[in-house]
Amino acid sequence: MGNAASVATGPSGLLQIEQSGAVLTVGLNRPAKRNALNDGIILAIGDCFSNLPEGIGAVVIHGIGDHFSSGLDLSELTEHDATEGLRHSQMWHRVFDRIQYSRVPVIAALRGAVIGGGLELACAAHIRVAEPSAYFALPEGQRGIFVGGGGSVRLPRLIGVSRMTDMMLTGRVYSATEGAAYGFAQYLVEEGQALAKAMDLAAGIANNAPLTNFAVLQALPMIAEANPQTGLLMESLMATVAQSDKEAKLRIRAFLDRKTAKVKPT
Repeated sequence: MGNAASVATGPSGLLQIEQSGAVLTVGLNRPAKRNALNDGIILAIGDCFSNLPEGIGAVVIHGIGDHFSSGLDLSELTEHDATEGLRHSQMWHRVFDRIQYSRVPVIAALRGAVIGGGLELACAAHIRVAEPSAYFALPEGQRGIFVGGGGSVRLPRLIGVSRMTDMMLTGRVYSATEGAAYGFAQYLVEEGQALAKAMDLAAGIANNAPLTNFAVLQALPMIAEANPQTGLLMESLMATVAQSDKEAKLRIRAFLDRKTAKVKPT
């Protein structure tokens, strides 16, 4: 990426972070393990999203190498008793909440394995872009475990409870084409183009009015789940706040000026 400053962060460089203009890319950096998620990388993600640099307007998450993420590093589970397992799951919840409720939009660029905890991570993003090599699965049922990173809350809202039930009971794997049709991803691009597409989307999103992006991220999900009348009132309040913002007024004026200029007789 042009004019990008690259820096590895976290224990043993578990994340590869680059800034290009107003877009921050966060690369999961365990390619030899298909970017399996251990405690170190989860904590590094949490630290990254807790300390986003000023001036960042969007974040892109992707996997270094051929896979987004093969999910939980199972070697860590053998060391947990019941109490530790509960705390471990809640730690993942806190980190993924920081992504979902980030102050800026988050886009996930998906290729190869997007399974288990990797799929849960992708679900915490706001937009998902997939390549044809991407495949989606929840093998927890065959491994004698249950999702623990918020997947039982986020994924059914994307694909429905019955489809997630089928995945967990049977081990069913969805292709990228099926994933785009069923709601796993909003975009399906050519092989090798997910990161580029995600960066292009992120650059455009970062140029939006910050208050509008905030409303879309924070208010829209609550409105969608609220009582209709409550949702309509919240919508009116957010619309009023957004329209009264100084930057919004400047953007509206610039748009009207451009529109007027186009219709002026030459």
